[in-house]
Amino acid sequence: MLAEHGLTADDLQTPPDLPLDPVEAESYLAAGQVRERLTMNCSGKHTAMLAVCVRNGWDTASYLDPAHPLQRLVHQVVEEAAGEPVASVGTDGCGAPLMAIGLVGLARAFRSFVLAAPGTAERRVADAMRAHPEYVAGTRRPDTWLMREVPGTLSKMGAEAVQAVALADGRALAFKIDDGATRALGPVLARVLELLGVDAPVVSRIGRAPLLGGSAEVGGVRAAF
Repeated sequence: MLAEHGLTADDLQTPPDLPLDPVEAESYLAAGQVRERLTMNCSGKHTAMLAVCVRNGWDTASYLDPAHPLQRLVHQVVEEAAGEPVASVGTDGCGAPLMAIGLVGLARAFRSFVLAAPGTAERRVADAMRAHPEYVAGTRRPDTWLMREVPGTLSKMGAEAVQAVALADGRALAFKIDDGATRALGPVLARVLELLGVDAPVVSRIGRAPLLGGSAEVGGVRAAF
């Protein structure tokens, strides 16, 4: 995508990082490679932002400035999808402006993508996520498993233990683990999916969160609702 728009990895303003997947990160280091902007897990999002800038003739050097036309457009789209105003704008770990909305708004946004009419931008995004979930979350994460095994589902985990899911029928959920740790995310997600009547082997797989003492399993995290 970068090359298609006359760009290179040097145009990305993501911080240099290793691949998010621990297995891939280990392989990366074993091969003698170093942290790069392109392997930071938000590089795809930044590439899309830069592509929009090129197509609209906007400056690419300042694409992360909240006052940039791109970020004003992102702000507008987030508000429209969430059905509520952005409460505040911070800065994400990847350097991009971060739009604060409520959990209901986040669930509403996911629902809007699932129910979007064919041919719309929202529907194209949803269809792409469902057709290629490995580009959303790699191959070893619950988001990918869910989208592969539960037809029509959209799923995305965010930083600080945020999770949003929309089912094919438009039912949607969003939640956040207060302490930002992901250890309880799978059990909570699995329990909510059970309550929604999602009957698929992947649900129990996601819900398992064993705790180890040395190399032995000594307990686990489970949802208590």
